[in-house]
Amino acid sequence: MALFNQKNARKQLDAEASKVHRADLETLLDRQRSIEEKVRGSGKLSRFSTDIKLMFSMIRDYWYGNYRSVPWKTIAAVAGALLYVMNPLDVIPDLILGFGFIDDAGVVALCLKLVESDLHRYAAWKEQQEERERTPQTN
Repeated sequence: MALFNQKNARKQLDAEASKVHRADLETLLDRQRSIEEKVRGSGKLSRFSTDIKLMFSMIRDYWYGNYRSVPWKTIAAVAGALLYVMNPLDVIPDLILGFGFIDDAGVVALCLKLVESDLHRYAAWKEQQEERERTPQTN
């Protein structure tokens, strides 16, 4: 039997997402750098580094009101996954070498699967915004 499977990941993600409140988004944004460093420094999570940066970007744009074309359920799932990664004493404590990030990776992978279409739409919107900023406006 797997140490941490998709059913367990779903249970943990649902539990974290159900506890997310708007104020938690600010906490996450404040802790972004430390979470990204944790992700970079772990073998299991490091493959999600780009996705996690995109998740933070979507939360930031949602928080500041720049992007609201996403359901709260998606924001809560993303925030829940990132809050789970932030917690060193989750189902499998991060201090257990070789195994400590398995559950974190499982929760992030499941979250990405669940919010994939919303994240793709956000990435397209973000790319369009950046293109507008690069293109000089003519009157």
